[in-house]
Amino acid sequence: MDVKTGFFYVFSLIMLFAAFRVITARNPVHAVLFLMLTFSQAAGIWLLLKAEFLAITLVLVYLGAVMVLFLFVVMMLDIHIDTLRQGFWRHFPLALAIGALISLEMAVVLFGGFRAGDAPVVPETVTNAAGQVVQYSNTQALGTVLYTEYLYPLEIAAVILLVAMITAIGLTLRERKDTKKVDPSRQVRVRARDRMEVVKLAPTQAPAPVVEAPAAAEENPK
Repeated sequence: MDVKTGFFYVFSLIMLFAAFRVITARNPVHAVLFLMLTFSQAAGIWLLLKAEFLAITLVLVYLGAVMVLFLFVVMMLDIHIDTLRQGFWRHFPLALAIGALISLEMAVVLFGGFRAGDAPVVPETVTNAAGQVVQYSNTQALGTVLYTEYLYPLEIAAVILLVAMITAIGLTLRERKDTKKVDPSRQVRVRARDRMEVVKLAPTQAPAPVVEAPAAAEENPK
């Protein structure tokens, strides 16, 4: 086994463990962190497959933007863990059956693809119409198509993501009664004499000393 295969197995094992912890973690924040770890390991596997553009896109878009936004939203939302876990075991058989069905479908697709043969490797050099060998960039070709033929769908997707972000922030700005917040406008308008009030206390008399009763005289011995 060479070094590349060893890295593949290391990335795969960590990714499977992190994906399992995403659905089993009790804390939603921990689940989001494990999901970020899963994406990072998937980016490493894509680097081994020479898909550098997909790997850097996964890191920049999902780890650097989407998952950080999810993490902030989860941390700001008032999530009651006990309420979410009510009825977990009641729906567990249905969830287990759906998970087994999805696993079976993935196994059929993956093993069928492996039997079909290896995927063709995109060459780094191509021959143009004039018969000259030129360098081929998959990233450049994808960017050209994305920002020419699919420019409007890209802008629509960006607007949808912006609306989703504003909606998530709006959900966290609702009024809550269990928080102790200060209105900045009232805090700025406060005056020095409103902060402290001097109260003049009436003089009090010192308590009278307590005189203890003398001890009883002892009887003289006979």
